[in-house]
Amino acid sequence: MNDLRIRIMRPDEISIAVDWAAAEGWNPGYADAACFSQVDPDGFLIAELEGVPAATISCVNYDARFAFLGLYIVRKNVRGRGYGLQIWNAAIAHAGTRVVGLDGVVAQQQNYKKSGFKFAYVNIRYGGTVAASVGQRAGVITLAEVPLVAVEADDATVFPAPRTAFLRAWIDSPGHVARALVRDGRLAAWGVIRPCREGSKIGPLVGDDREAAEAVLGALLASAGGGEIFIDVPNVNREAIALAKNLGLAPMFETARMYTGEIPQLRLERAFGVTTLELG
Repeated sequence: MNDLRIRIMRPDEISIAVDWAAAEGWNPGYADAACFSQVDPDGFLIAELEGVPAATISCVNYDARFAFLGLYIVRKNVRGRGYGLQIWNAAIAHAGTRVVGLDGVVAQQQNYKKSGFKFAYVNIRYGGTVAASVGQRAGVITLAEVPLVAVEADDATVFPAPRTAFLRAWIDSPGHVARALVRDGRLAAWGVIRPCREGSKIGPLVGDDREAAEAVLGALLASAGGGEIFIDVPNVNREAIALAKNLGLAPMFETARMYTGEIPQLRLERAFGVTTLELG
């Protein structure tokens, strides 16, 4: 264990963690690594044995109060040696006194609780093949037509911290398509779809109600030409689950959203799709 070296990843090394996530079946997007690097350059850690990557983790500090932990992976052939705990402790130390959130596999809930995390709710990944024409609605515009400040204000209803640089990168990345619905002069729903290792993933999908979210969802599906689609849905939003099921999507796996400290009070009835399980 004393041979383990833990250091901050270079921006180009974040792709190592993303590739490992793909190998674990998490199905990241092609541009995820570039977007992740916009948040907190010091929040991505790698552990090496004799110069070879052995473990990764991220704990990005969004502001002075909130951080999010993800990409926690130990290389399969060196698991069970305590390397995971070492890099975990380094990531938690980086967060300092901030509240830390994570989306962990349900089977690890008890281990996370031992580290001070409290269960908030479950996110369910739904997936399946849909037609491009499903749910299309008139009146949807490109998200670029909406001032970013309005998107940030709306995002603040479903995420505990400002994330301007990340949102800008997430919306504008090549291959990402972002759509919005404006009602009575205000943003009523918006979402992003991106190409992934398998199919396309929708996230975030935020809306005042199911009708608004469905309008944006239909436009996103149309832009992708349909096909294999995935979306991570908070299980506390029953309308979001009904929307996913109405598309013919089926549950694939669950993650537990957990936090240290006080659980943030968010308007999860507006969260129809999580942005990304790795960064919240």
